[in-house]
Amino acid sequence: MAKRQLNRRQSWRIEKIQGERAARAAKRESRAVEALEGGDLGPEQTGLVIAHFGVQVEVEGLQDELAGQVFRCHLRANLPALVTGDRVVWRPGNQGDGVIVAQLPRDSELCRPDMRGQLKPVAANVDQIVIVFAPMPEPHANLIDRYLVAAEHAGIRPLLLLNKADLIDEQNQVALEALLKVYRQLEYPLLEVSAHQGDGMEQLKKRLDGHVSVFVGQSGVGKSSLVNGLLPGVDTRVGALSELTGKGTHTTTTARLFHFPGGGQLIDSPGIREFGLGHVSRDDVEAGFIEFHDLLGRCRFRDCKHDREPGCALLQALGEGRIQPQRMASYRHILASLPEDDY
Repeated sequence: MAKRQLNRRQSWRIEKIQGERAARAAKRESRAVEALEGGDLGPEQTGLVIAHFGVQVEVEGLQDELAGQVFRCHLRANLPALVTGDRVVWRPGNQGDGVIVAQLPRDSELCRPDMRGQLKPVAANVDQIVIVFAPMPEPHANLIDRYLVAAEHAGIRPLLLLNKADLIDEQNQVALEALLKVYRQLEYPLLEVSAHQGDGMEQLKKRLDGHVSVFVGQSGVGKSSLVNGLLPGVDTRVGALSELTGKGTHTTTTARLFHFPGGGQLIDSPGIREFGLGHVSRDDVEAGFIEFHDLLGRCRFRDCKHDREPGCALLQALGEGRIQPQRMASYRHILASLPEDDY
C-alpha cells in the first residue's frame, strides 16, 4: 500500500506540534540543569557519550575514580547536537547524573540527511565503518556503494562484512560471488562471517580491535546478532525478517557505544534501509568510486557527464573492463538521486 501523502497544512501542523513538544522538553531540561548547577556538582572533566536519549545522554567518565562509570547527563542549552562517540567536558552530580558543559572537537563524523533533507550526524570520532550485508535480505550493490561514498566523504576507512554466510546456497551463490568479486578486485577489505554459527568471528574481532567502528547496513542483516556474538552479555534485541516484504525489522532504536575487552570500541547504529547522499556533490560521488581516480580529468571535454560523450575516459575504461558495469550503473543511479543543483 502506498504511503499517504501529507498536504502542506498537515505537514505544517505536524511540525508545529513537534516543535511545541520539543520546546516543552527543552524548558523542563533547562530547569533540571539549573537545579543541578545550583547544587553540588563536581569539577569539570572529560567524558565519552555512549548513548543518546533525546534531551539527555549517557556519559562514561574517563578520568580518575569516575573512569568507566556511566552517568545520565543533561545538556546545557547552548550546546550543539551531540551524538554517540562525542568527547565532552562534563560535571558529575551526586546521584548518577551530571551536566555536559562543552563538546570537544571531533576527529571525524558520519552524517546522513534526515527525512526533511537536513544533514544529521549519527556518530562521531569513528575511524572504521563496517558495511554489513547478507544473503537475506538480498544485498544491493547500489546501497553498498552509497555507504562507500559516504565513508570516503567522511574520511573513514570501510570494511565490507558479509554476515549470515551460512545462508549461502545454490540459489544465491552465483549472484553473491559476482557481487563480492567486484569489491575484491578493487581491494576493499572484505570478510565473510556467520554470527549464528561463529564462523569468521575471531578474524572480525582482530579487525575491530584498536579502532572506533560503526556498523551500518539494511535492517535484517544481523548487526545486533553480530554485537551479541562479539560482546556476550550485551544482549541487543534481534529481529526476524518480515514475511511480507523479506526486509528486516528495526531492533536498535538508538546508537550505542560498546567497548571490546581487548581494546577498541563499536557504535551500533539504528538500521538504515536507504542511505541518502543529498549532502554530497557530484565530485564527492566520483571521489567515492576509487577506480575513477586515475581517469578523472582525462576526458576530451572538461564538463563530460560520462554518459555518451566521445573521448570519455570512464566509458573507454568501461569498454576495456577496467570499470565494472555494476559499478558504473551504481554511479549513475547515485548521481540521478542527487539534487539537481549538485548533478
